[in-house]
Order: sequence, then structure tokens, then C-alpha cells
Amino acid sequence: MKILLINPPFLPEEGKYSREQRSPAITKSGTFYYPMWLAYATGVLEKDGFECMLLDAPAKNLSIEKTLEKVNDFEPHMIVVDTATPSIFSDVEFAANLKEKFKCYTVLVGTHPSALPEETLNIDNKIDAVCRKEYEYTLRDLARLLRDNLNVSIDQLRSVDGLTFRYGQEIISNNERELPNDLEEIPFVSQVYKKHLDYKDYFYSHSKHPIVVTITGRGCPHRCVYCVYPQVFNGHKLRYRSVKDVVDEMEYIVNNFDVKSIMFEDDTLTVNKKRAIEFSKEIIRRGIKIEWDANSRADVDLETMIWLKKAGARLFCVGVESGDQQVLDRMKKRITVDRIRKFFKDAKKAGIKIHGCFLVGNPGESKESLEKTLSLAKDLNPDTAQFFPIMVYPGTEAYNWARENDYLEENDFANWLTEKGLHNCVVSRPGLSSRELVEFCDRARKEFYLRPYYIGKKLQQGLSDPYEFKRLLKGALTLSKYIFKGTFSKKEEDC
Repeated sequence: MKILLINPPFLPEEGKYSREQRSPAITKSGTFYYPMWLAYATGVLEKDGFECMLLDAPAKNLSIEKTLEKVNDFEPHMIVVDTATPSIFSDVEFAANLKEKFKCYTVLVGTHPSALPEETLNIDNKIDAVCRKEYEYTLRDLARLLRDNLNVSIDQLRSVDGLTFRYGQEIISNNERELPNDLEEIPFVSQVYKKHLDYKDYFYSHSKHPIVVTITGRGCPHRCVYCVYPQVFNGHKLRYRSVKDVVDEMEYIVNNFDVKSIMFEDDTLTVNKKRAIEFSKEIIRRGIKIEWDANSRADVDLETMIWLKKAGARLFCVGVESGDQQVLDRMKKRITVDRIRKFFKDAKKAGIKIHGCFLVGNPGESKESLEKTLSLAKDLNPDTAQFFPIMVYPGTEAYNWARENDYLEENDFANWLTEKGLHNCVVSRPGLSSRELVEFCDRARKEFYLRPYYIGKKLQQGLSDPYEFKRLLKGALTLSKYIFKGTFSKKEEDC
């Protein structure tokens, strides 16, 4: 049985649409994520004996026509289509066209159908099913049913936990599937990349290029109101791979890819101090020599960071979000501005770079708190920074807050992005409009990056390390047109 797993095309003429990141868009920095969850599912299906094709259309800027040419010779029996909120109507239309062309069972996956499974299936009655949340084993169990006969009974389909499916005129949601605990049963995602993808297509503006992305665990114990993956996809329970298994994959990456860095895409690698130090010691013991980056909270102590630095840690991607304590409290960040400042000082002592993420427009935000955030960003002076207006997604507490207070300007998910696929904002409240949030981010980006001190520091950094220079040049060239032009051109309407 042949299974196609596809990251479908979307706005290829505008750039690489990064569907799997927390806020899907064509990014101003050129950052483009691996289709990691599709790749994990591919590994599980191949391990079970299915013949798979993993195709990432945005990675090659493929049009719909070029994508179909790639699929034609494969002739799949089952199709799995990745989706995201801003592109959901395009994604469903593409999936429906595949269904019509190949007459095969067609399934949608991703955060959006996980949050709104019935609503997503109602977009087009050609779509057969949705696999909710982490979907590797839901797809495997469904594929086992379909292996010999695509016309399975309703009782057979009801047996697949995590599945929402169409049967005649009825849409049925099965029981939730328990999220997998034994993550070591799942093949290395990097092995799937090696077989199916070109790793040079993927770029993180804050990381050395080329890069391979993997995870050491799943789930996040924190309850930030805006963060979509813990709320609708991975859950809040931490599930870890063993340190040995993670470091085994690091060795595989070093031996099989010509990369300059590894990115650990866990929601926060550093949440468990004991494990973080154990992880560091195992890397050191094996003598693995590669730099790596990771997501982290701004609450890691200096001792842990020193160990991580010795083990190759180069940079942490950190959600600072706001410089106003009231806003941090209302978004349930569970951290203080003073703790953030200490973390940045300790990171500098340890020699670890920081990519700072600043998210504006959260509950409690005001024009005064926006300025506090910009001031804090300049004071902290991270290696790189991103400024986003709040992006609310179905299934999150932030989305419910915006809807319940009538702050959503737009209910059409297609307008969650600009016409060119850039981040938009559809949340307005009295005294602070969506456009003001977007324009603040444009101004903050410009003021942060055009400081003479910052430019001088980056020039010095680039001249001392050719790989840093390559990263900085690519990111700067991509970002520069947005710094000077801003998000909105003169012809665009208010967001």
C-alpha cells in the first residue's frame, strides 16, 4: 500500500510558506521549518511496512501543477495532507483535488483540524478524515485497516482512536488517543529527512546553516494562553526520550549530514535541570563536536547553562514576550521581568547566545506596555530578536479570549495573513487596534536592528566566524526589505 504525506503548496510565488511553525507564515527573516511531524509519521508508517512518499512542496516553491507532476508516478492509495490555520481553505481544496484525481482515502493533519475536526471536514465533503493531535499511530492504525480494502466498515473506523471521519452524511469523532509515551519506538526523524528531503532547503535565521531539527521530548508543562502546540497538539504532560537515544541521534546526524548545527525543537529543552545536565555530560563523554540550539524559557540557572555550553549549546530561542509584568501575568507566563533580566546576564556569562521573541497584543496590553517591551528588548540586547503581533489560533485560550470579547476583526482564517503571506493581526481592542500592533512590530524591528551598537557587534561577530557571517548575511538580506518598507505597502488596506 502506497501512502503520500504532503506539505502542500501555498503562495509559492511569494516565498517559502513555513506551515509547521507556531505562527505559520512566510517569514520576514527567511526562516523555514522542516515538516517534522509529517516526517515522524512517515517513519512510523515505513517501519510498519508501508511504502511512503514524503513531499514538501513549499521547500522547493512548487506550484500546484509541479506538485501534481511529482505525485503522478507514485499513484498513492492513501493521502495525508498537512494543514495550518491561515492556509486551511487552500489546504483543504488541494486535498480535495488529490482525492478526486487519485480516488484514494484522504486525511488532514495538523493543529487546525485537531482543534476544529468537524468544522474542517465540513469545508469540503470530499475529505474522508482528520487525525487529531500527534497522529503517527492514528495514521498507522488507519492504514492497517485500509491496507487490503479501502471500503472499510463504520465499526472498523470507529476502532481508531484519535480519528474524526466521514461516513455517508455523518461525521463521527472517535475517542481521544493517548499520546505516545515510548518515543524511542519512533524512528529517528533525521533518518526520514535523509531519505525523503533535502536538508539544505531548511533555514533558521538564528542558527548556523545547514541545520537538522529534531526533538528530545514532547509536551510542555506551562500554560501560556497563546501557545498552540501544547494546547491542541502535544499536551502539557512531558514525555521524554532517553538521553542515550537523543545522543545516538546526534551521532547519526553528525555522521550522515554535512551540517553546522542541530536545533532541538522541544517546547523547552531546559525545563528539567537534572536531565539537562545529564544530557550535557553524555554529549561530552562521547566527544560529539557540533553546536546546537534549543527552545528555552528565561528561567535556566547559570550552572545548567555552563554545562550546556560545554556540551555544544550555542543559542537558546526564548519567549520573553513582554516587558510589562501585568501583561506577563495575564498571559500566564509564570515568570517575572527581573528573572528574565537575570537569565540574560547569566546566558552572557555562560557564552550562550539568545534569540529573543517578543509577542505584543496579549491580554492587558496597552500603548504604554508596548514601549516597555521595546525598551526591555534593547536593554536585553539578544543576538537576534523577533517582534510579532498576537496570533490567535483555534483551540487556544487566547483565541477564546478574543472571540468572547469581540476582539476578532476577522473570522475568515484566510485573512490571518497578508496577501503576500506575511503575519497579519486580526485582534483589536479599545485603544489598541490590530494595525497599531503590526506597525509597532515594524517600528520595534527597525529600532532594534538599526542601532549602531548592534550593527557593529554583528559585523565583528560575522568577521570572526565565516559560518556566522553566512547566517547573518542571509537573514539580513531577507529582513532588510521589511525593515525599511514595513508590513503594509501604500496600496494595502488596513489589516
